[in-house]
Amino acid sequence: MSQRKKNVVDGKDLDRNFKFDVAKRAGGEKLKACFACGTCTAGCPVREINDRYNPRRIIRMVLLGMKDEVLASDFIWLCSTCYTCSERCPQGVNIPEIMNVLKNMAVEAGKTPPSAKAQADLIRTHGRLYEIDEFDNKKREKANLPPVETKCPAVAKIFELAGLDAILKEKE
Repeated sequence: MSQRKKNVVDGKDLDRNFKFDVAKRAGGEKLKACFACGTCTAGCPVREINDRYNPRRIIRMVLLGMKDEVLASDFIWLCSTCYTCSERCPQGVNIPEIMNVLKNMAVEAGKTPPSAKAQADLIRTHGRLYEIDEFDNKKREKANLPPVETKCPAVAKIFELAGLDAILKEKE
């Protein structure tokens, strides 16, 4: 007989107000309307590729008050925002918006994954996720396209004024 590891949650570690904190933010209003039917998980394209992403499980964890585990996890960052789950949800729960609320709360709690930090650094430095270099501009020139600036100081200034620079430097 194989021995299975049981997932045990200590009630002292639960934040009973977590669901209310999520629900009062824009995008999280319908969180408590979810009755865990599983329609969201069944149609999720990310779930087909990575079984760690399970919208029904994530919402259940939020409703139970597993704040630390949810905000520290990397699975909330896997939502592709395709809205398939929202279109099929019989209760009209907008799961991609709830995932955005959870991501924002994770960043506020200082729990940003390295991949999001790397993307933010690229946007701050280059104004886009894809770095344009001289090789790319030469290809553009051959195609009779104007060159693209390799740096974008205006975006860097926006990051600085919005305080995002300080958040990104904290994570380093």
